[in-house]
Amino acid sequence: MIAIGCDHGGFDLKCAIVEHLKEKGVEFKDFGIFENTSVDYPDIAKKVADSILSGECERGILVCGTGIGMSIAANKIKGIRAAACSEVYSAEYCRLHNDANILCLGGRVIGPGTAVKMVDVFLKTEFEGGRHSRRVGKIASFEG
Repeated sequence: MIAIGCDHGGFDLKCAIVEHLKEKGVEFKDFGIFENTSVDYPDIAKKVADSILSGECERGILVCGTGIGMSIAANKIKGIRAAACSEVYSAEYCRLHNDANILCLGGRVIGPGTAVKMVDVFLKTEFEGGRHSRRVGKIASFEG
């Protein structure tokens, strides 16, 4: 199951991604927002992150205006590795090398065509492990 959420800056892009996930038959849980009204993005980031940490969802997608605010908020939560990406290569390598568990996208930065390609590659790419496991482990050690 994939967790997804957005703020008002990412609402339209999140709607496009949700439609894409439905078309592909990907199970997801939508943590909002459900209408284009102003919200505080850290609240949505926490809901998505908590669903991953609890095991309810395997990975997450967060969308705000740039993807940056959501990634900063989500990365404050122990066990979360959120990557703000703007193109497909980074969406792939954040999984391969960093074992990112949340993809953060900018609704004001990328269009829906690129976004759905990024989502597809993020969801299908597995962590490479090996030398990258040691590095990801070091990140976890910073969390206290």
